[in-house]
Amino acid sequence: MGLICPVCGEKLNREDNRYVCARSHSFDIARQGYVNLLPVQQKHSLHPGDTRQQVLSRREFLEAGYYAPIAEALIETAKDFGISGQILDVGCGEGYYAARLSDALGAPLIGMDISKEAVRCAAAKYKGKLWLCATASHIPVEDGIAALVTSLFALTVPGEFRRVLRPDGFFFQILAAQDHLLGLKSIIYDRLDFKEKDTVPELPGFSRVMSIPIRFPFTVEGQQVQNLLSMTPHVYRISKDGAERLKGTQVLTDTASCVLNVFRRA
Repeated sequence: MGLICPVCGEKLNREDNRYVCARSHSFDIARQGYVNLLPVQQKHSLHPGDTRQQVLSRREFLEAGYYAPIAEALIETAKDFGISGQILDVGCGEGYYAARLSDALGAPLIGMDISKEAVRCAAAKYKGKLWLCATASHIPVEDGIAALVTSLFALTVPGEFRRVLRPDGFFFQILAAQDHLLGLKSIIYDRLDFKEKDTVPELPGFSRVMSIPIRFPFTVEGQQVQNLLSMTPHVYRISKDGAERLKGTQVLTDTASCVLNVFRRA
């Protein structure tokens, strides 16, 4: 799989239920099947990333199929470009998108997220993949092993992404568009401030091949309304009044709007 030690950068080799490097840094494989390659010096908090409740809320929402068009767009685009080989999903969350893409392409997958709860959840459900707790700023894989790197509603680190890609590799990036989830926002905020948003950025070391808009309506009811909030950054920004308004919302019709950017390594 081409893993490297997050402490010293040496190659990691598997020995029974652990990975170990030549300098004897050792990382156990958890019972669920994931590997924690996030050393304390790379953490910005005691428990970085999404909480268990956020992860479970996202899983319940995604498994219900509301965002299936996004997964379908990823798969269709990857097939159109004839991508084959190792997939690396950075910021994989609970694994919904990455697992489906991997299965559709018949390609090996490394999924990584800074949230231990997220990769624990992914590893427990999607077997036969490699799930890592790690940071996008220090990806613990060898240079040039990935045919495709994906970052879906997650952090983009161009230098690291380019390093781990093959010379002919692709990077798929999904960014939320300006009009993403306006229905939710109109409930939880007293007013909507529209800030300019660059959904087709230029990235150093990459050339953008194309940008594909993905836009579709959906309706959620009951607990799925709260699940939708929990899987967005708005869960950290919502006011008390906004939370009360959303709590009283039993049915919400909204529109998902995002952009799939396809990059090649320059």
